[in-house]
Amino acid sequence: MPTYTPPTKDMQFILHDMLKVSQSGTPGYAELDAEFTGAVLEEAGKLARDLLTPLNVVGDTEGCRLENGVVRTPTGFKAAFDEVRAGGWTALDLPEEYGGQNMPYILGTAVGEMFSAANQAFTMYQGLTHGAASAILAHGSDQQKETYLPKMASCDWTGTMNLTEPHCGTDLGLMRTKAEPQDDGSYKITGQKIFISSGEHDMADNIIHLVLAKIPGGPEGIKGVSLFIVPKFMVKEDGSLGERNGVSCGKIEEKMGIHGNSTCVMNYDGATGFLLGEEHKGMRAMFTMMNEARLGVGMQGLAQAEAAYQNALEYAKDRLQGRAVTGTENPDGPADPLIVHPDIRRALLDQKSFVEGARAFLLWGAEMIDRSHRADDADAEGLISLLTPVIKGFMTDEGFDMTILAQQVYGGHGYIEEWGMSQFARDARIAMIYEGANGVQALDLVGRKLAADSGKHVMAFFEMVKTFIKENEDNEALKKDFLDPLKESSKHLQSAGMFFMQNGMKNPNAALAGSYDFMHLFGHVCIGLMWAKMAKVAHEALENGTSDEAFYKAKLKTGRYYMSRRLPATAMHLKRIESGADPVMELEAELF
Repeated sequence: MPTYTPPTKDMQFILHDMLKVSQSGTPGYAELDAEFTGAVLEEAGKLARDLLTPLNVVGDTEGCRLENGVVRTPTGFKAAFDEVRAGGWTALDLPEEYGGQNMPYILGTAVGEMFSAANQAFTMYQGLTHGAASAILAHGSDQQKETYLPKMASCDWTGTMNLTEPHCGTDLGLMRTKAEPQDDGSYKITGQKIFISSGEHDMADNIIHLVLAKIPGGPEGIKGVSLFIVPKFMVKEDGSLGERNGVSCGKIEEKMGIHGNSTCVMNYDGATGFLLGEEHKGMRAMFTMMNEARLGVGMQGLAQAEAAYQNALEYAKDRLQGRAVTGTENPDGPADPLIVHPDIRRALLDQKSFVEGARAFLLWGAEMIDRSHRADDADAEGLISLLTPVIKGFMTDEGFDMTILAQQVYGGHGYIEEWGMSQFARDARIAMIYEGANGVQALDLVGRKLAADSGKHVMAFFEMVKTFIKENEDNEALKKDFLDPLKESSKHLQSAGMFFMQNGMKNPNAALAGSYDFMHLFGHVCIGLMWAKMAKVAHEALENGTSDEAFYKAKLKTGRYYMSRRLPATAMHLKRIESGADPVMELEAELF
């Protein structure tokens, strides 16, 4: 059975050595000293390792089952959910007035990575609840907040998001679910939603569905969509539960992975719903949840890559196979361990350099969310809005690729279920699809985010990279291995952006055909920036004297690998972008 060791040391390095969170000035960050964050991460890590990890294979093999309208979760899930709930882990960063602990989002993100790495399917139940609670917090009335948020913060009630319908996925303007106004101010919701994660289960007393639907007579298309709160059980004025609402689970989807999460077809048969936010402004309210969810999904890509890497590394050190070409390294054994072979090391370093760079990228993004929310920082809000599709799209693509590399390290055993490696790949695969498929993320990045505020935020990113390089150009220890590669890749990114500006208006397909490559180019530059920043910190630690030389030396060596072996992909992506639309569009449909 696969194991999992929480990477708390690396998290502490990013939080305190690189980001210096307690010194940042962001409201609420002063309390994030190393002792405090260390205690939180240590306890969360124990829960992830000892409680959630053993249930991961249980959820995968048992799955969920629908019995008389009730979904039964895998053995041990409900008891584990009760334990997580009792520890207050479901509401780390929600407001205290609703039962949360009001901790910064960055700390909740670090905890979320460990929980997802240990058991992604399980963690989705509370993760989606958090997103639904955030949408109610941002757009709900005072009464709605008082009614739903305390129970959702504790996960006594869980939450969902209902967008997709059988005939429409990304194009939500085509949805048919109707919301008929009632005399008492409520609405009758009728329609069917599919792919609803955590849509029905036996671990909470109530489930609060957020449902997109159209009010008859409203504008056509996406402009006519509204968002509604539709509880599984009606809530009485005193907060107790009343009669069952007209919402039910029609079936559980049979999926490639995340078997422990109940992905449901949900039927709404005149169910009572309550408008959340304004009429016909449903997408604005839902995007509060979707943007948070997209960062969480990016984190899932990292988390599965981390868990898969840990097990592949252990296997590579333990499995004896062949001899090193430079001479025997295990003379007392019949063969050398796999890790002596260059190609195995390549596979492991691809994983290690991605995981550590992506973790820094994710936590940096979480810091921007805290600055935008806690300090009302518009620049931070603009930058994280720009980077959200990169975090979601690039990190889940790469995360899945890393689980495949980890599986490959095992050879034939990686393909055998008893070793558990296929689960990481199967669970990681969905992250490339849900919360907006990665192709849509790339279109959003190029079609909307680049030009937002007249390109202010992407220009700010370029300036950030340029400033970091200039401030450290006299540091010979960084220049060749980190700053020069970063400068080159940043120029590739700028050239790609310039290509879109020069060609996008006269031939939109030229931009759209290159959008996926641009998303990956951008992702590599972001992780390159993270590695340059981490390298600077590691050099300083070694120069100033440290009791943990091995850790900081490993950082530098891993970072050099990324800059020399992974970052050069930016040149390839630029070349593809500059080839324009013709290679993609010139083949007639009937000739495929």
